Amino acid sequence: MGTPVLVLAVALAGLSAPRAAYGQPNFIVILADDVGWGDLGANWAETKETPHLDELAAEGTRFVDFHSAASTCSPSRASLLTGRLGVRNGVTHNFAVTSVGGLPLNETTLAEVLREAGYSTGAIGKWHLGHHGHHHPSFRGFDYYFGIPYSHDMGCTDTPGYNLPPCPPCPQHGAAARVSRKDCYTEVALPLFENLTIIQQPVNLSSLAARYAEEAARFIRRASDSGRPFFLYLALAHMHVPLGVPPSPPTSGRGIYGASLSEMDALVGRIKQVADRHGKGNTLLWFTGDNGPWAQKCELGGRPGPFVGAWQRQRGGSSAKQTTWEGGHRVPALAYWPSHVPAKRTSHALLSTLDIFPTLVALAGAALPPNRRFDGLDVSPVLFGWSDVGHKVLLHPNSGAAGKDGEIETLRLAQYKAFYTTGGAMACDGSIGPAEHHRPPLIFNLDRDIQEQEPLDVASGEYRAVLPALSRAYAQALQDIATDNVSLADYSRDPSATPCCDARHVACRCRAPGAPAAAPHPRTERRAPRLCL
Repeated sequence: MGTPVLVLAVALAGLSAPRAAYGQPNFIVILADDVGWGDLGANWAETKETPHLDELAAEGTRFVDFHSAASTCSPSRASLLTGRLGVRNGVTHNFAVTSVGGLPLNETTLAEVLREAGYSTGAIGKWHLGHHGHHHPSFRGFDYYFGIPYSHDMGCTDTPGYNLPPCPPCPQHGAAARVSRKDCYTEVALPLFENLTIIQQPVNLSSLAARYAEEAARFIRRASDSGRPFFLYLALAHMHVPLGVPPSPPTSGRGIYGASLSEMDALVGRIKQVADRHGKGNTLLWFTGDNGPWAQKCELGGRPGPFVGAWQRQRGGSSAKQTTWEGGHRVPALAYWPSHVPAKRTSHALLSTLDIFPTLVALAGAALPPNRRFDGLDVSPVLFGWSDVGHKVLLHPNSGAAGKDGEIETLRLAQYKAFYTTGGAMACDGSIGPAEHHRPPLIFNLDRDIQEQEPLDVASGEYRAVLPALSRAYAQALQDIATDNVSLADYSRDPSATPCCDARHVACRCRAPGAPAAAPHPRTERRAPRLCL
C-alpha cells in the first residue's frame, strides 16, 4: 500500500516553500489512550468536559474520519511510530509485563528518522512496545524517556484508582497477597522510568498526569533553548482505566470519567500553552487516540459518538475497542499549527495514525526508510487545507475481537466498508459477540448508515456494483503485504524480563518499609543518587 505518486508529488511541491521559509518545524504528537470519538465536545455536543481541546479544534483543523491503525494498544502504537500495519511491522497484539521482545529492532521508528535529521526527541508516557533490553524507548530513537513501560493497569499501585472490578493496592510486606481478581495485577508494582532508571515503583497514579505535564514542558523548554527542532511523543494514561482519583468530588454529570476527561483536557491545554510560548510559532501539535473506548468498563469507558456498531450489538458483545467496527478505530483527531494549519476547518478526508510517520518525515525534509512499504501517506496537503483527499483504501486489522491477531478483516473504500470477519469484544454486560466469517463480505454504506446497522442487500444493484472494486482492493492489499519486507515480533515471556527495582520485595518496591535503599536492578542504568524520588 505505497504512497500514490500524484499525492507525493503534490505534497513535495507544496512543502518546499514552508521548509525554506521556516526551517524544520517542531512536532508534538499527543496520543490519548482509549478515548472515544464522542469524548470531545467539538465532535459531540453532549460532551462538556473538553474546553481546551475544543479551543484547539477551533484554532486548528478537526479530522472527523480519522482512524487508529489498530483498535488495541501495542499494535496501534507500533503503527504510529513506523507507518506500517502490524502484519508488516510484526506487532499484532499487546506485549506483557514479562515480555522479552517488543517492536522488532529491524523496524525504524519515527524518532530514529527525526533524530538523524537533527531533532531532539522525547517520549513521555506509556510505551508498550517492549521494555526489555534494546526494545526500551531509550534505544529506539528517543533522547529522553519518562513514563511507564506498558498500560497502567498492568501493575499494582498504592493508589489503584477507579476500575471495574476494583483492584486492591500493592502488598506492603514480605508475603504475597495473592488475590485472584479478574483484570487485576496484585503482585508486581507498576514502575515509572526516567530513561533507563526506575525512579518510582509503584508509581503514584494520582500525581502521574501532573508529572507528565511537567516533564513535557521541561523537554519543550530545553529543546527550544538548544536551538534544535524537537519531536515530543506524549502518550497519556487517560482515558484508560484505572482512572485517577479526582482531588474533589466530580461535578460533571459523567462522574469519575468526566472528572478524568477534564484532567486530560487541562493537561493538553497546558502543553499547547507551553508550545505557543517556546515553540517559536513553528510547532505542529497533533492530538489523537490509540483506539476507541473500552466498553467493557461500563461507565468508566468513553463515548463512541454515533459509531455504535448496531449490527454487532444486536448479536452480542461490544463494537468499540478491539473490534473493526467504527467505534473501535475511529478516533478524535486535531491538528494545530498557527498560520500553517487552517483554523476553524473540518476535514472529511479518510486519514489514519499511519499517516503521522510519513507526514512528519516529509515536513522535516527527511527520507523514509528504504526496503519496506508503508501503509501511511504523506497527508500534508490535507493538513495545510490544500486538499481533502486522503486514503482511497484503508485496512482494519483484527485487534482481539475475532479471528487471527493482526489479520486484515475489514476494508474501507470511499464510503463503503466491507467486513470479511465480524465479532464483538466483551461488553459491559459480559457478553461477547461470536466470530462470523462473511464470503461474500458484509458491506455497509457509511454515508447512509454511520451506525453500521443494516448491510447492503447482496441482491441489490448497489452491492453488485461495489463488490468488484472492494474485492480487487482487498486482493491487492493482501498481495502487497505478502511481497513486502515483513517483520516478526518476539512474543516470548520470561519472568526475569519484569521491570523491578528491588526483587527482594514482593511488589518490587523501590524501598521496602524500614529497609535500606534498594540496589539498582542489573538491567537498569543508575542516573540519580538513589532509585526512588
